[in-house]
Amino acid sequence: MRFSNTFLDDIRDRVPISNVIARRVSWDKRKTNVSRGDYWACCPFHGEKSPSFHCEDRKGRYHCFGCGVTGDHFRFLTELEGLSFPEAVQQIADMAGVPMPLADPVMEKREKERGSLIDVMEMATQFFQDQLQTANGARARAYLRDRGLTGRTIETFRLGYAPDSRNALKEFLAGKGVTKEQIEACGLVVHENVPVSYDRFRDRIMFPILSSREKVIAFGGRAMSSDASAKYLNSNETELFHKGNVLYNFARARRAIQGPGRSDNQDDNATGTIIAVEGYMDVIALYQAGIENAVAPLGTALTENQLELLWKMVPQPVLCFDGDGAGFRAANRAAELALPHLKPGRSVRFALLPDGKDPDDLVRDDGRAPFDKVISQAKPLSEMLWSREINTGKFDTPEARAELEARLKQLVAVIADENVRRHYQQDIRDRLNTFFQPQFQNRNNGERRGFNGNGNSRTGRDNAAKAGPKSPSVISDRLARSGPVRGHRDNTALRESVLALTIVNHPALMIDDYDEIAAIDYDSRELQRLWSAMLGAAAAVAGPHLTREYLTERLEFEGFGPLIKSLDQQVRNARLWTATEEAAMEDAREGYRQALAFHKRAKALRRQKMELEREIALATEAGDGEAIVQLMRAQQEVHFEGVRLENQEAIIDGFGVLSGRVKGAANH
Repeated sequence: MRFSNTFLDDIRDRVPISNVIARRVSWDKRKTNVSRGDYWACCPFHGEKSPSFHCEDRKGRYHCFGCGVTGDHFRFLTELEGLSFPEAVQQIADMAGVPMPLADPVMEKREKERGSLIDVMEMATQFFQDQLQTANGARARAYLRDRGLTGRTIETFRLGYAPDSRNALKEFLAGKGVTKEQIEACGLVVHENVPVSYDRFRDRIMFPILSSREKVIAFGGRAMSSDASAKYLNSNETELFHKGNVLYNFARARRAIQGPGRSDNQDDNATGTIIAVEGYMDVIALYQAGIENAVAPLGTALTENQLELLWKMVPQPVLCFDGDGAGFRAANRAAELALPHLKPGRSVRFALLPDGKDPDDLVRDDGRAPFDKVISQAKPLSEMLWSREINTGKFDTPEARAELEARLKQLVAVIADENVRRHYQQDIRDRLNTFFQPQFQNRNNGERRGFNGNGNSRTGRDNAAKAGPKSPSVISDRLARSGPVRGHRDNTALRESVLALTIVNHPALMIDDYDEIAAIDYDSRELQRLWSAMLGAAAAVAGPHLTREYLTERLEFEGFGPLIKSLDQQVRNARLWTATEEAAMEDAREGYRQALAFHKRAKALRRQKMELEREIALATEAGDGEAIVQLMRAQQEVHFEGVRLENQEAIIDGFGVLSGRVKGAANH
């Protein structure tokens, strides 16, 4: 009897493949990670003493790195136990508790009809591909060429062209013996209150959409005319195609991460995870740049079913959105979509592109490196939600702070998994405690008197001079208390403000340290935008012409004037004079290096803290008491290191304006 693909997929999804294989092997306790569904054993297909046989519940596959055997539930039973395919299906169905389908003439007829519709879609794909190479397709070819696509890429994705005709495709298919009912069932024609149907896609570049089994089930069409009512048009819902259940490039991306040597132990970089981007062209441009593991929803917001597809491939996909308002709103919608479905070890990360850029822009000129950097800086879901909520207004009153707390608690209350929900609630408490803590504490009266209301610092200089070279640096003290160790962000964290404003006021620092400066990663989205604009402006001129006047003029022209003014006021209020325009270059360089050292160490501690939290959750899930104790000790060490960093005071000899040095003055 013939089994439908839907039935086979259903019973496979219900039974972890490790349950099927466990009856014939003993799992290696050292390499196996039960909480992640990742199992290792000695291969049952060939004799060996060390475990090279690997199976993953998430992928529903096994692979032996010794003899090369690979397969799924059914193949394991047919090849190792000698069962026929129907017998293997019966056994998996029994394990799943699903009754075997009865011989149903109606269902068999439906499956046959689906097969015939697949054949029709293949004919349509060939037609569109052929049309792209004709004289009618010249403009479409020129468009693809201008977008930087090579002939090989166009062929790989089977791109085509639908001619500007009401019946070209319909007549072609009719000439091949395809019936009117089949053409309509494939969604290739429309009626719209007229007696005679006409081609749905006209004067459009065509993107075939494939099923998980790599059969064409639908099309997306990009209009060539600017007058078209819709820039992108998808096939309508059909027997073959349900838009919310399909991801563009799904099968190819899944192959890319399941290739030889892939494992969940890889870093989540641009080649070790699944990346969801916004459109067809983004996927194709990334593929041409060497990033084959990108997918896209089909012109709409990500759906729950599409998110489940991502999680079937990897436990933590990266959702990558364009760096504009629409992209940020889409990221927030995706964050709320994912929250109820989080589980231990299953989440999402968010990569936000530079403002005004999409993946195609990033890789077209400079290859994959800029995009790889964006993906490597992807933020966890918890950070995305926190950032969104604290950037919604001021929290200078108890009522505003209570409102923020209530919103955050309401957000995480939808998480169904009790353990994950508890950890999110704890994360919120930690962040709120830090965020509402006064930024500066233990200010002594001498410090307050050291600066008068108009920003002059004569008394401060005198005090510093009297204190001598071993006085604690006021700059260091304030930087150490600016707080990023524990992961919170002020509207603009003081430490980040010092870094950004120092370079704006002293751009000559970039001549010697450009690579290091370009790599600074800001938590503040505003500062990240400023940084991108500043690096772009700096790259446009030669070193001697890179002056503060030139740089600020360019940045003000791009709308960053108010932000720069705000940063200047912030550092002056904090008396961090090395970041201001008046500071001597030597002092600006010293202040910048000190701030950067604090910034890097704080970032590293935050990453350590998050990784330890993740490992503790996994060890708890696995019931590994010994590992939990060791991880908790490591977590405590990271905490104390963070406290030490916050309390640290560097001793600087004659630092900045406190020593009396300003631009143009002789160095002491």
